[in-house]
Amino acid sequence: MSAFLHQRPLHNPLADPYPLSPPSSNPRKPFSTFGPATLVVLLSLLIILGVFFPWASMQQGLFSVTNRSSLTKWRDYTLAQAAAFVAKNGTLIVCAVSEPYLPFLNNWLISITRQKHQDKVLVIAEDYATLYKVNERWPGHAVLIPPALDAQSAHKFGSQGFFNFTSRRPRHLLNILELGYSVMYNDVDMVWLADPFPYLVGNHDVYFTDDMTPVKPLNHSHDLPPPGKKGRTYICSCMIFLRPTSGAKLIMKKWIEEMQEQPWSKTQKANDQPAFNWALDKNVAQADLYLLPQAAFPTGGLYFKNKTWVKETKGMHVIIHNNYILGFEKKIKRFHDYSLWLVDDHALESPLGRI
Repeated sequence: MSAFLHQRPLHNPLADPYPLSPPSSNPRKPFSTFGPATLVVLLSLLIILGVFFPWASMQQGLFSVTNRSSLTKWRDYTLAQAAAFVAKNGTLIVCAVSEPYLPFLNNWLISITRQKHQDKVLVIAEDYATLYKVNERWPGHAVLIPPALDAQSAHKFGSQGFFNFTSRRPRHLLNILELGYSVMYNDVDMVWLADPFPYLVGNHDVYFTDDMTPVKPLNHSHDLPPPGKKGRTYICSCMIFLRPTSGAKLIMKKWIEEMQEQPWSKTQKANDQPAFNWALDKNVAQADLYLLPQAAFPTGGLYFKNKTWVKETKGMHVIIHNNYILGFEKKIKRFHDYSLWLVDDHALESPLGRI
């Protein structure tokens, strides 16, 4: 429509080029301004105006209706629908993401795609911007479980916003277990170097990684480690695999209860990980727990800070967690420094493309 409005006026080759010149002495009948050719041109214009403008308006209206319909569809999309659509062989890979962390989501997805597990990924969007953006590019792979959280900032570790974000995690996971699916949870500041599923040996309820940095022997025990200085273990809540068993559901319920008993306050800046550890420690006899091998699933405090250990265990690393560092930009820089920031050169490998 805009192109049409900016065209130059139509030139009528039959119009009199000298409208103010004296009447011609030619005895033929004078030329009429509204001759047949002119009428044809005017009629053509009327047809264009009568057909093109309503069509353009209708197109715009259809687009708006389609867009609104799409937004409503994803707003009403339920966890049960999303899980049924995404799950493969009864298993989901889940992350929880707010809009500021979309670059990390894409980086994580690239690494998962290289291991051919991207099809079972479900993004739990914590805000509507993330929900719409992911589903626009990768339909059906994002769901929002109300209420939506503030999408404006990447919450800092220890802040109330961070607590609000992470405290929803056990509820999300419990809901998935109640639907009958096995689920792997990852934070998106992780990168897969190999396929983790072969390491989920046996039929245990809960699989997890140790967040402590001291080096373990390669054949270390897979039992829950002993408590640390604070009287509890230091298991990481950022990489968990759960089977839909009564033991796994119990741990999730106890995790929720522990967080309710230890809410965030300005003096007690709680986060979800201590509560997860208390849930494990207090219920170790009621669930079948399994500690994943440190060499395959190292904490960031070990992988990024112990070069000797990294060399000794080269080729064994499966998932790298970029923790033990605070700050959005600092995490990106460290990934860059270790050639683990993939989105700059490999964005097209992600199901989301370049975002």
